[in-house]
Amino acid sequence: PPSSARSLRPPELVAGHWSTRWRNTYKGVTCKFSAASSFSHIFFLALARMSESELSVIKPESLKTYIWLQCFDGSIQQVEEEVAMFCPMICREIVKNGTGSSKNHAIALPERVNPSSLSLILDYCRFHQVPGRSNKERKSFDEKFVRIDTEKLCELTSAADSLQLKPLVDLTSRALARIIEGKTPEEIRDIFHLPDDLTEEEKLEPLKNINDDPRIRLLNRLYAKKRKELQERQKLKGYSGTARAKG
Repeated sequence: PPSSARSLRPPELVAGHWSTRWRNTYKGVTCKFSAASSFSHIFFLALARMSESELSVIKPESLKTYIWLQCFDGSIQQVEEEVAMFCPMICREIVKNGTGSSKNHAIALPERVNPSSLSLILDYCRFHQVPGRSNKERKSFDEKFVRIDTEKLCELTSAADSLQLKPLVDLTSRALARIIEGKTPEEIRDIFHLPDDLTEEEKLEPLKNINDDPRIRLLNRLYAKKRKELQERQKLKGYSGTARAKG
């Protein structure tokens, strides 16, 4: 083979699969191989032997790298690596731990990422990871993307937060904020299907947020505002009662 191909060093083989990911370029063709591709080095050598005309007929799709993702319910999806790596949590698992290379080494996603939410997140990533899109295109896509029912929007917010996809968390949180803006605590509880067996003061107490759920953060900020308004009303009532007693 050509000297450029002979000088290639395949990644170290550990536990039956490649321990690192690698990229090589020959004759203008860039090949990024999956950590699980045991024949990747051989494939690149074959490319090195091909003529320019033979290389020109290779479609970019055939050179894409895929990874495997597993939801908490056990379902597994094969996803384009460049799309999945748009999520920081998945990117870290690929780069740091070398997972996602096959069904047997699928990346285990957090419990809050169900198949439906994952599908939406991947659609978001597929659009936004493409370079060259205008701000107008992105804004139009985002506005249509969050036009879903409240329950799905809540699930999507939690899933995006679990995958550390901050742009999508911000987008869905703003959409939720618009939904609850100007609503009373009772109306908000009805929207999120929360129980209504508390006094007015108890209803405005901060909710525990062990998992740092962005929905609860929004709700607690609103409750803090409502608590302040309630305290001011109670003070006014107290002043009025005192004035009447003195009169």
